[in-house]
Amino acid sequence: MTGAAPAAGAPGHLTEIADGVFAFVQPDGGWCLNNAGLITDGTEAVLVDTAATRARALRLRQEALRITPTPPRLLVNTHFHGDHTFGNCVFPEATVVGHERARDDIVMAGLHLTGLWPDVCWGELDVVPPHLTYRDRMTVYAGSVRAELLHFGPAHTTGDTVVWLPEQRVLFTGDLVMSGVTPFCPMGSVSGSLETLRELRSLGARIVVPGHGPVGGPELFDADEGYLRRLQRLAAQGLAAGSSPLQTAREAGPGPYAGLLDAERLVPNLHRAYAEALGGRPGDPLDIPALFTEMTHYHGRLPTCHA
Repeated sequence: MTGAAPAAGAPGHLTEIADGVFAFVQPDGGWCLNNAGLITDGTEAVLVDTAATRARALRLRQEALRITPTPPRLLVNTHFHGDHTFGNCVFPEATVVGHERARDDIVMAGLHLTGLWPDVCWGELDVVPPHLTYRDRMTVYAGSVRAELLHFGPAHTTGDTVVWLPEQRVLFTGDLVMSGVTPFCPMGSVSGSLETLRELRSLGARIVVPGHGPVGGPELFDADEGYLRRLQRLAAQGLAAGSSPLQTAREAGPGPYAGLLDAERLVPNLHRAYAEALGGRPGDPLDIPALFTEMTHYHGRLPTCHA
């Protein structure tokens, strides 16, 4: 008999998904409950992302040291959001690596995320941006295991990184891909997300570790692509009708994607789709605090964060 699903906010743990490749999955995958990963040849290790709170990051460190003899020497951040980067500070031995735009955004954002959910026990955190940055691609090694860091342009944010293990055919996508969770692209691009999904498909991954939600395979690309294409259709319809993104969201609702967590993201996502439909460039800045406020009004309350 199958056991009950882990409760939202349950502690994450590292599970081996391929030889020497581990996923750190934090249920249920909603706001600030991200995934991370560990890559090791048994002697050296590379960490992919951390966690939002000090307690969760320390849990990840404990899990990593259960598997590797020494702490990870490299830590790759897939993008700048605090749920993936705040825990950098509990891995002082690691050189942090990220896209050049991710570094800029980490420095600019600071600990702003903690102010959105003041009731979360964030713990003592220090902002640690990447020490080493790249522009298009970079190769790193966990001992003998090769990992490719790839950037495809604005998508979830303007500084996304995926970690591709060609020999194991494992792909860590960061928040470019979600699993059972609503995509989120107001800081990046709808069209860029679709283009990036095409690039990710071409890699031929067997196992996909999304930024949030359960590990899966390339079928995870399908749901995200369908959601993003619906955003584009709704934006075109809303503009033709003279409706605002908020009005369009209220009229259309989540539709076939009502089962995804955090459906309220429809509002800020539509703002990005509208901006692009009106000729805006992928990644052009939007007023994110204003969009978060509008999303809260649409949702009827502050979105739930179990971190």
